[in-house]
This record gives sequence, C-alpha cells and structure tokens, in this order.
Amino acid sequence: MRWLLIIGASLASSTAVDLSVNLAAAQAAQVAAPRVVLDNPRARVYRTTAESLSRVEHGPAVVVSLENGPEGDAGSAVRLEDAATPSGTSHVRGTVVVIQPRRARPWRAPQAGSKPGDTPFTGMSFTPMFENDRVSVIRARMEVGAREGFHTHGSDTIVVHLSGGEIEDTADGKSLVHRWKRGDVEFEGVGTSHSARNVGDAVDVVLVALKPQ
Repeated sequence: MRWLLIIGASLASSTAVDLSVNLAAAQAAQVAAPRVVLDNPRARVYRTTAESLSRVEHGPAVVVSLENGPEGDAGSAVRLEDAATPSGTSHVRGTVVVIQPRRARPWRAPQAGSKPGDTPFTGMSFTPMFENDRVSVIRARMEVGAREGFHTHGSDTIVVHLSGGEIEDTADGKSLVHRWKRGDVEFEGVGTSHSARNVGDAVDVVLVALKPQ
C-alpha cells in the first residue's frame, strides 16, 4: 500500500509541474502574440515584441522600437519589405509597433493640406528618418507648452507615442485633451484639420505619413 501512495504522490507532483510549465508557456505566448491596435483601409498596426515579428502578417512594414536596444534608442525605426521575415531587425529589442501600409483607391490631397512641420509652430522639432514610395517617417517632439497652428493634414498619418503625454486638440471650435501612454497609436486622416497644444510634459512621437498608392 505504501508504494502505491508513493507512486500516486510522484504522479501528482509530476502533473503539477507539467501544468505549471504549460501555464507559463501559455502566458508567455499570450504576451508575445502580436496584437492589432489599429485596422482600417489605409493601414494595419500591431504592437508586439521583436522576437515575435515572424508571427505578424506578411507584407511591407515600418517597425518602430519602444525600448532602447544595443544599436538604437526608443523611437528608432526600420523599413522592412516583409515584416514576417525580419532580417533587418537584429538590433531591435523588446516591444515594437509594426505599421503595414495598405493600398487604397487613389485620392486627391486637399489643396490646403500640409506636411508635418509646414504649419506655424513653437517648441516643436521634426527630424526626417527615412522615406520610400510607401511612407515618410519623421521623429517629432513637443516641448512643454509647445503649440502647433491650425492645419489640414495632407496625408493619412500614423502617430506612435514614445513617451505618452497630454495634448489639447482644437477642431470645429471645440477643445479636447487627449492623454496618451507609451506605445499608444493614433490615426490622423487626410483632410482632417485641428490645432494642438502640449499641456503636460514633453512628448516624443514617430510620425508615419502614408503616401497614396
């Protein structure tokens, strides 16, 4: 009888270990799984990890790092011909945002449309990162109290928040304060108009302007 109890205890212990290992694996897979954070006719955007890029849907993409890596700081961006074959992201680590432009019906940019940095602003900086036939990628910063004059977007633009912060947008005579967190993504459509004011700490973003396809 004693040996039966010993075998039973051993099996129970083994089962508990297996369940614990399986649970940990399931949790790790859940954390690493790419999550769609924006999906519309112009772009699909994922938040995931550098290690899980191969699980992202195939297609050309821009990968924006949210963390410091051995060869690049948070906010670094790389272009990929295929996000699911991330041969160009060996230096990227941790959490990333993946922007995949989509082809859409040709549209005519509004006559008053502007590019980032074209409109009057104070306390802001714009640093071009790279450009190709699909996107124009810019690093931007709004210092404390920075303001951007009223403007109309000349392109569909994905905004990736690197720092988070509080920005007051004014459109159609109404003002609304948006509170962003690191890793948040917003879509600013072509033809939309507003002005902006930083009402919190300095804000760092990456702007991915989508070109007509």
